[in-house]
Amino acid sequence: MAILVVGGAGYIGSHTVRELEKAGQQVWVFDNLSQGHAEAARGDRLIRGDLLDRAALDDALRGRDIDAVMHFAAFASVPESVADPAKYYRNNVVGTLNLLDAMLAAGVTRIVFSSTAAVYGVPDVVPISEESPTRPINPYGFTKLAIERALADYAHAYGLGYAVLRYFNACGASSDATIGEDHTPETHLIPIILQVALGQRESLSIFGTNYPTPDGTCIRDYIHVEDLADAHVRALAKIEPGRGLTYNVGTGVGASVRGVLDAALQITGRPIPAVEFPRRPGDPPALVASSDALQRDLGWSPRYPKIADVIASAWKWHSTHPNGYRSR
Repeated sequence: MAILVVGGAGYIGSHTVRELEKAGQQVWVFDNLSQGHAEAARGDRLIRGDLLDRAALDDALRGRDIDAVMHFAAFASVPESVADPAKYYRNNVVGTLNLLDAMLAAGVTRIVFSSTAAVYGVPDVVPISEESPTRPINPYGFTKLAIERALADYAHAYGLGYAVLRYFNACGASSDATIGEDHTPETHLIPIILQVALGQRESLSIFGTNYPTPDGTCIRDYIHVEDLADAHVRALAKIEPGRGLTYNVGTGVGASVRGVLDAALQITGRPIPAVEFPRRPGDPPALVASSDALQRDLGWSPRYPKIADVIASAWKWHSTHPNGYRSR
């Protein structure tokens, strides 16, 4: 099968490309490299292009006889989406609709879409199941939910087959530490903590210490990036024309900001000073997944269920690549 991975030079996309190649698939990467890294993709399989460039999408899909698409190319910072929603709606919604139309024109009718736990907003019950109400509280979550709705409508009207994976906090690095997380600016908790441990930041900023959680800090479900990649490969194999699948991807176990910090202190053995600040807008107190449906239907289970193991893999990458891909 020939698969076009849109955003495949990015963090989650690059790990999924590897998982697809291990499964024997023929993979092409389509990425504008605004957030991805050419070093994370094979040079002979990298197509540099943008979601808003319909001609580039047409060429990528038709010129290589693509059978299916995996779509990771989205802006994904909650605070930035609150500050600049136009950027998010333009890329995440308009760009994805452009991709879907190009797929239909090329006769490509299967897609795995990278969604998010942010579609749930502040959940009534934790762990969160796929049947939980979808009530985003930030523009990022709204953009992802808008595409979920579009996918359902495209399936009904045009026979598109799709899988939506709502995943929680992606983290960790490849088991061989050759690819990992490298964002500019970095906004994710674990790499920020490890940058402090490496002396690249003075301190960790903890936003909000009065949430209704055991230690007052936000709780999140940290899912290893290789476990996410495995879920994408399994979901692709289950897609049927005109039908949609929707699954949460998480460990089912939450860790607080302070809990992640404590684990990192033990793993790195280095000082990690922290400074407390008020809450940020758009941050729910707790987001933890129920992945029962994914485990039942696709036979998936996390290989990295413990936060300490996730942080250890991330530390191996960051300590050997302190400047990310520029360390090579």
